Amino acid sequence: MGDGNSGLQLRTLLKKSGELELSLANVPTPEPAEDEVVVRVEAAPINPSDLGLLIGPADMASAKLSGTREAPVITAKMPEGAMRMMAARLDQSLPVGNEGAGTVIKTGSSDAAKALMGKTVSAIGGAMYSQYRVMKVRDVMELPAGTTAADGASWFVNPLTALGMTETMRRENHKALVHTAAASNLGQMLNKICIKDGVGLVNIVRSQEQAAILKKIGAKYVVDSTSPTFMDDLTNALVETGATIAFDAIGGGKLASQILTAMEIAANKTAKEYSRYGSNVYKQVYIYGSLDNRPTELTRAFGLTWGVGGWLLTPFLQKIGPAEIGRLRQRVASELKTTFASHYTKVVSLAETLDPANIAVYNKRSTGEKFLIDPSK
Repeated sequence: MGDGNSGLQLRTLLKKSGELELSLANVPTPEPAEDEVVVRVEAAPINPSDLGLLIGPADMASAKLSGTREAPVITAKMPEGAMRMMAARLDQSLPVGNEGAGTVIKTGSSDAAKALMGKTVSAIGGAMYSQYRVMKVRDVMELPAGTTAADGASWFVNPLTALGMTETMRRENHKALVHTAAASNLGQMLNKICIKDGVGLVNIVRSQEQAAILKKIGAKYVVDSTSPTFMDDLTNALVETGATIAFDAIGGGKLASQILTAMEIAANKTAKEYSRYGSNVYKQVYIYGSLDNRPTELTRAFGLTWGVGGWLLTPFLQKIGPAEIGRLRQRVASELKTTFASHYTKVVSLAETLDPANIAVYNKRSTGEKFLIDPSK
């Protein structure tokens, strides 16, 4: 077990042979520089973005367990087609975990670092699936009094992505938005933001169970893509909200195209005059996830005033700059237990994260199954 001078860290290694290996490494904890603190990590969520690095498209049905109970090792086969995309990471043991929270147990000499001694902080910056993490003061946020590490663990990826969506909507002159895979943890946060801020939000889900989750938290427009009346339901919701921007977590298949088509029909319903080039209302779909790895199919039945692009949190934050990031972070901190609360179905230790039974559950990425790692366990 770690003593502060060294600690366990979860590693993912993709070998040239096509074998993926997940293991725990014992790594020394460096002395903090003047503007750094040492955080004992007590909570780090398993997000889809983390799974992309940890497991990716590896065939976990083929996974084998070896090693000891304290130091398990998982090996699995990576499909050949995926190996080309991952050439840059071959034979490198990589740490995982975008975000997390814990207690500051040691600090550097600067006043800002010393002020954090003993405090519960949340942190961003990779390698959070570690018992100890040396962080720059600017990459941690002191949590409000009475906030636990588990409360603050998911403070960055989902909350700032959800706020980034409404900010992008405003900056690009749209007044309402569409979100897919909308019953996710992130989707629930986005609903709370939109309800609080009075923004129209059209939620696209894949089942009645998912629709019920959103209805329960007050979502007004929820449409089920598996329903035979999906296109009509979507178009009606778009007419009512005036939504002309969508954030799509699915990526593959026809959904982005269906959204643009419904936006075009909605725009034409309210148009004053006919144009053979389609409506002049600008329609935008941003793909920010790939729950479906197939190609994105666009059947161009939506005029010529549209865009499809990628959207990622980090470039968005770089674009808006430190002052605006500070404003968004402040909002997250003040609403951590309300708007930005995350719910976890299971808390696991680092070793338990490598239990094949747990991997089988969290790697499915299903709605309502969110794991939290407590490396201090």
